[in-house]
Order: sequence, then C-alpha cells, then structure tokens
Amino acid sequence: MARRSIAIYGKGGIGKSTTTQNTVAALAEMGKKVMVVGCDPKADSTRLLLGGLAQKTVLDTLRDEGDEVALEDVLRPGYGDTACTESGGPEPGVGCAGRGIITSINLLEQLGAYEADLDYVFYDVLGDVVCGGFAMPIREGKAQEIYIVCSGEMMAMYAANNISKGILKFAQAGGVRLGGLICNSRKVDNEREMIAEFARQLGTQMIHFVPRDNDVQRAEINRKTVIEWRPDCPQADEYRTLARAMDSNKNFVIPKPLQIEELEKLLLDFGLVEGVPAPDKEVVA
Repeated sequence: MARRSIAIYGKGGIGKSTTTQNTVAALAEMGKKVMVVGCDPKADSTRLLLGGLAQKTVLDTLRDEGDEVALEDVLRPGYGDTACTESGGPEPGVGCAGRGIITSINLLEQLGAYEADLDYVFYDVLGDVVCGGFAMPIREGKAQEIYIVCSGEMMAMYAANNISKGILKFAQAGGVRLGGLICNSRKVDNEREMIAEFARQLGTQMIHFVPRDNDVQRAEINRKTVIEWRPDCPQADEYRTLARAMDSNKNFVIPKPLQIEELEKLLLDFGLVEGVPAPDKEVVA
C-alpha cells in the first residue's frame, strides 16, 4: 500500500487536534503505522497520543541546540507505536508561525523521518488557510488528501468554504484533493442534514458525523484519546468508524466553493426551526 499523506484543516477551536488524534489512535488500533506532524504553535497535536507529555518542538530544539539535531530529538513514540512531532512556533509576538511549519517539515525530511515504513502521515494544521506557511502541506504537495473538520455553526462553515477555495487553487497545479468533511457536532439544529447538504454542494461527502459526547473531554482530562481511555464506549466506536471510512475512502475531488449568498441560504434553509421566526431583514456577511 502506498503511503497516504493527509492534512486536517478547519476553523480554530473546532476540534481538529482532538479529532485527528482519536482517528490516528483508531488507525493504530487497526495496525496502521502513522506519523503525526503537529503544525500548530500551541504544540497540542500529539498531547493525547503521548499521554500528556509536553513534547519539545522542532523549533524549540533548533533554538536550544542549533543545527546538531537528531531525529530522536524531535520525534517521539506515542500510543499504538505512532510517531509524533510538533513543529512549534516562534516566540510570542516575534516572527511567522507559518514559516515554522516550513522549517520543521524540511528538517524532518533531512533527518529521514519520512523514510520510515509508514501507512499514513497526518498534518494537523492551524486554523484557516491564512498564509503560505499554513498552506504548505497542500502547496508543496506534502499532503495529497485534505479533510476539513467543521460543524453547523456559521463561522465553522465559512472557514470550511474558505479552505475549499485554497484547495481549489492548489489542486489546479498539483494532485491535492478534498476527501470530505468531518462534522464535529456542536448540536446545532438540523446539523447532520445541513453539513451533508453543504458537502454535496461542495461536490464532496460528509465522511462522518461525530456526535458531541462528554467522554471526549473526560479522556482529555486523563491525557488520553478516547480509544485508549475507554475503548468500549460508544464515542470510541465513532472514531473507529471515521478511521475505517478514511482508510477505505476513494472519493477525492476538487471542491466547488460556495458563494457567500449560497452559504447564507444554506444556513437559513436548515437553521430555521418550527416556532422560531425567520429574520426580518437580509443577513449581511
């Protein structure tokens, strides 16, 4: 099987890192060899896989040790024999976090991290596509498959649509494709149906609907993924279902981003509930 490189995008705070780590844990449980590259200055993309270990980031290691860095200095073994690394970022208020991602991925390549026998490489990417650094996994062809974590909230959908515009731009020059939307539920009215329709209009699929469950927070308090903390709970099975859906996915597309008016109409069509009056004036973006 050829190695698959996946980037997870989505609005800040939507649950990308939690979703990524739980999905990776489920893939590891299936016997897959996975490397996770955290592309967020907060360096929280591998915390649950490492049992809460505060991993030293690539950029911190470079600052402290200069160019004499070995792979084991920046790559740690995690749950299920996963390989975990965090790019980190510049000191607060100084420099560009996007450039930190570029530096980190280049160093991992030089140190031979990608030469291991891997089934998957996951890039957990900060927030929206706001600069070239954050877009690097798709711009430089590091990731061929993109999944967008969203919910039925307006700003989460807006970010997902904006990310689709970035994928469209880079897909025209390379092989990157959208694999689907992952709905990380916030219990919005008609959320499952709305995101399924949003996916359809984008030309893709809702790869899985992850219900909101407090077991996710309980597992995080225990510094573990749900898969490790409580493997027999229903939420663990949700992540296993998502992992299997991604593992078997063959539906990769160049998305067709919506106009803002189409996005607003989608929210109105699915967001209105019986007994709640419709807005009496046009919603302005």
